[in-house]
Amino acid sequence: MLVLIYVDDIIITCSSHAAIQSLLRELHNDFAVKDLGPLNYFLGIQVMPCNQGIILSQQRYIMDILKRTKMADAKPISSPMASSTHLSSFEGDLLLDPTLYKSVVGALQYVCITRPDISFCVNKLSQFMHKPTDLHWQSVKRLLRYLKQTIQIIV
Repeated sequence: MLVLIYVDDIIITCSSHAAIQSLLRELHNDFAVKDLGPLNYFLGIQVMPCNQGIILSQQRYIMDILKRTKMADAKPISSPMASSTHLSSFEGDLLLDPTLYKSVVGALQYVCITRPDISFCVNKLSQFMHKPTDLHWQSVKRLLRYLKQTIQIIV
């Protein structure tokens, strides 16, 4: 049996349905527990059952980010970061309101769960959370265009 606890949410999985029900009864004795049934979506990850097990996808989560940043209609691109990109704290104009930058880069850290191909890029962009510039934002937008392109391939 595996039990994953995140704040006030719990995921329980086991090969024995009876064992899960027994644990839920025990938890219900001490806590207000609500069984929401089979897992569909958790922390931005869509869970889809298949014959071999489950498929984890963040396609919907990525689309939400693209819509929030008004990048859903942007032209797709084939790489997450240009090889010539050199990000620095000393180049570019500071963003007047860094809230969106911080929010999007934070959201992209969750995307790394199922998309390790963007980990390097997200790590780089995370290094500038304290004072992001327009050049950093351009790199975020390029990464979003890459994610859009990879979603189109998956669909």
